[in-house]
Amino acid sequence: MGPLIPNGIIGGGWDFVIAILIGVAFGFILEASGFSSSRNLAGVFYGYNFVVLRVFFTALIVAMVGIIYFDFLGWLDLSKIFILPTFLTPMIVGGVIMGFGFIIGGYCPGTSFTGIAIGKLDAVFFTVGLYLGIFAFSLAYPLFEGFFTSGALGNVTLTDVTGIPAHWFALAFTVVALAAFWGTMFIEKRVRKNMKQYKF
Repeated sequence: MGPLIPNGIIGGGWDFVIAILIGVAFGFILEASGFSSSRNLAGVFYGYNFVVLRVFFTALIVAMVGIIYFDFLGWLDLSKIFILPTFLTPMIVGGVIMGFGFIIGGYCPGTSFTGIAIGKLDAVFFTVGLYLGIFAFSLAYPLFEGFFTSGALGNVTLTDVTGIPAHWFALAFTVVALAAFWGTMFIEKRVRKNMKQYKF
């Protein structure tokens, strides 16, 4: 759980407690952001609601800039932060599959549980399908194991791949995010105007 337990600031027995508290806070923020509604979530693909893009870009910027400042101030040891290993090809294919599932079902795995928490029936069906998919994949895993572990790049980051220093990358990403906020505002207005005009 971040640098607290590895650095001995708190004991290892607190990891599950911290995980539960973070999970509750994450679910609360998802619900407060409107992520329990499949219409809000799917809206980013149809151009009438970009709340998903804005919330996640904001979270990414805050986390990225915060980590860089914490490292600069000596409050955080970046070497102790876990980086998920990259398996390029299967991750791309998985992203495409999840994207189609997001468009069709209107939820991602995390937001489907947020929908269930407030009694959304479509979220229940989505989550049932999610677990059936997990079960089917686990049974068929021996057939996909070679592909699943292909394209291994190790624990790499975009700064490793591009050679761009982290602080410059954070600045560029922030500029891109702000441009996206501004651009999607006009797209939303245009699409919603057309939807109102044609009564979609």
